[in-house]
Amino acid sequence: MSCSTPIAPVPTVLVTGGGVRLGAEICRAFAQAGWRVLCQYRRSGDAAQALCRQLSEQGLDATAIEGDLTSEAGRRELMARAAQIAGPLSCLVNNASAFEPDSGPGFDAELARAQLEVNLIAPLSLARELTAGLPAGADVDASVIHILDQKVFNLNPDYFSYTVTKLALERAVALQAQALAPRVRVCGVAPGLMYLSGPQTQENFDRASRVNLLRRPTDPADVARTCLFLAQTPSITGSTLCVDSGQHLVPLARDVMFAVEDNPTP
Repeated sequence: MSCSTPIAPVPTVLVTGGGVRLGAEICRAFAQAGWRVLCQYRRSGDAAQALCRQLSEQGLDATAIEGDLTSEAGRRELMARAAQIAGPLSCLVNNASAFEPDSGPGFDAELARAQLEVNLIAPLSLARELTAGLPAGADVDASVIHILDQKVFNLNPDYFSYTVTKLALERAVALQAQALAPRVRVCGVAPGLMYLSGPQTQENFDRASRVNLLRRPTDPADVARTCLFLAQTPSITGSTLCVDSGQHLVPLARDVMFAVEDNPTP
């Protein structure tokens, strides 16, 4: 039994990058569970608006909200607008991610810095703003969920800068859990391969998505349900759950997309 006090009769979640792919799946899961959903977007406005209309037509509560995660001013403005719309947040899902190919030998500081802003600094900044916006003096249970990547437990040097940012965010899960307790819980979710990536072909995806213990792709709905579970379980903080069909237990020297190209029968 939880001794915490609900922040609001209807809890609100803000999902960054909520209009497409995994973000849309997370928005659906929370909305269908009775949460009020704020679906953040920057470039995918049409998709975010369409998703929120679809959910609203089902009698669910979803609002698309534009926000820029690449600057501190933009992040503060996003959280201020979220508070104006819905009041204090019960949950923040940091799903938005910058994912650009690079390598250690070809390290580019500007490319790395751009990914750092979205993949690490933005999640930490938004969590700070959520914490600052909680009701004063209340024994509340709010949560922050960082979407990671199974790769942080199964390293290879491809997508070098992206990997570095996700490694840092994974380490920040425990640090933030300690720093923001007891009013805010912080958890991580590390998915496996769910969608086509960049120039990847469908044939490559079909092979690569089965290079795991269970020999099947990661279901985005499973990842979304895991986020909802963490948001609704007051005893969990500082933990990261891999939802990846066991991909993190199958070590590869290269990213799985390239590994199956090099070895057609992995």
